[in-house]
Amino acid sequence: MLGTFLNHQWKAFWRSRNRKGSLAAQIVLIFFLLYFLIVVLAAGFGMAPLLSKVFPDQNIIKSFNGIILYYFAFDFVMRLQLQELPTLSIVPYLHLKIPKRKIISFLNIRALFSAFNLWPFLLFLPFCFVKIVPAYGAWVTLMYIVAILSIAFFNNYLVLYIKRKSITNIWYTVIGLAVIGLFAVLEYYKIISIMGGSDSIFRIISGQPLTALGFSVAALLIFYFNSRYLRQNLYAEELNAAEEKKVSTDYPFLNRFGKTGELAALELKLILRHKRSRTSLFMGFLFLLYGFIFYKQKAIATDAFGQMMFGAIFMTGVSILMYGQFMFAWQSAHFDGLLSNKISFKDFIKAKFLLFTIACTLITLLASFYGFLSPKLLLLHLTAYLYNVGFGTVVVLYLANFNYKRLEINKAATFNYQGISANQWLLMLPYTLTPILIYIPFGLVDKPYIGLMIVSLFGLIMIFMRGYWVNIITRKFEKQRYKIAEGFRE
Repeated sequence: MLGTFLNHQWKAFWRSRNRKGSLAAQIVLIFFLLYFLIVVLAAGFGMAPLLSKVFPDQNIIKSFNGIILYYFAFDFVMRLQLQELPTLSIVPYLHLKIPKRKIISFLNIRALFSAFNLWPFLLFLPFCFVKIVPAYGAWVTLMYIVAILSIAFFNNYLVLYIKRKSITNIWYTVIGLAVIGLFAVLEYYKIISIMGGSDSIFRIISGQPLTALGFSVAALLIFYFNSRYLRQNLYAEELNAAEEKKVSTDYPFLNRFGKTGELAALELKLILRHKRSRTSLFMGFLFLLYGFIFYKQKAIATDAFGQMMFGAIFMTGVSILMYGQFMFAWQSAHFDGLLSNKISFKDFIKAKFLLFTIACTLITLLASFYGFLSPKLLLLHLTAYLYNVGFGTVVVLYLANFNYKRLEINKAATFNYQGISANQWLLMLPYTLTPILIYIPFGLVDKPYIGLMIVSLFGLIMIFMRGYWVNIITRKFEKQRYKIAEGFRE
């Protein structure tokens, strides 16, 4: 049965109209994956001398113990953002004589084939064989490996469980991110030490090796809860349209923009009425906590804006990235109607720009509380805001013309992850690297504020040229609209 499922997905991939773009994106991602795997493997074999340099006055095994849970905390955060749910179109199989346990087993097995599960092998196992075996013996080393792999599998299935539950209840994600943010703040202000706690736990394992099985029990429990949730929700998509309240809210502040404002108001209603689009909106507010990760006192004191640029761009432009990555797929259900109605494509594109500008402005104002850490961050945020509104919106809307994947925003059941592909993550490259590349030459010659000024000037120029870019994107949209519509009909 596993082979049958894989065969069906293989055929679905090659028969898709979007296969050329997906294949190109997959090839690029494979090269990136191989690169990072080589880097991780090199870090694994070079961990001993690296730990000696980073922690010169500390026992090397104590340093190793301390970074294990620290790594998996970072791993958990990255999985929440990057790890995709193992997707399978289950509706065609539900009416067939196929046991649900086989479908669930396939989904659980597929979830293990992730680079996140491979990295701990490459990173920690070389050190275990080189240092832990001579120090504690083979039995303790085996329990170290059991503990490390158990934590990796625990993270794997916990993230999948949270993502599946958050589709029907966003509070699971909110609470999860709030807990992460709380630990980040406590660690930032030295109230707790994740490294100290990690060292204590693994020192216990070195003395009492069987305690490592506690992590295995935790991994089995989250696997059980994940499988039980799948078993209880392995049905056709739940149609909640009848339960949704119809809201005819008007937005008077958009009236001044004429037809553009009317189209923006319609899209704003679409965002607020559907669970998936609302999630993208609310996640933008939660990511405001990222500053506690990127904004370190040392970087602020030395004006190392290059190190903090990504965080500023991401936080102030997160609404553009989270919502814009699925543009124009949010309207995929009625895209044919948009093409057949008397709607100016230019006004349609301008409405997108207007919504992005409003969202980015609001997020930037909310992020101003980082000014309490340092007024310099307000200047950094202003630079990031001008860049996002000027250049980021253009990049997102232009690349949206190459998105042919349908998005079902009316569906809110477990497997509603249509529209997600490698293209969304490739979008991050030109978006986030451009301001850093502009800034780097000025940072290298110790002119950080001039670097910020140049990035800001670049954003302002792009804002003043918005009319030109609207015309370019509109012409591209007019050429691509039938391909986009054809993809959305799948």
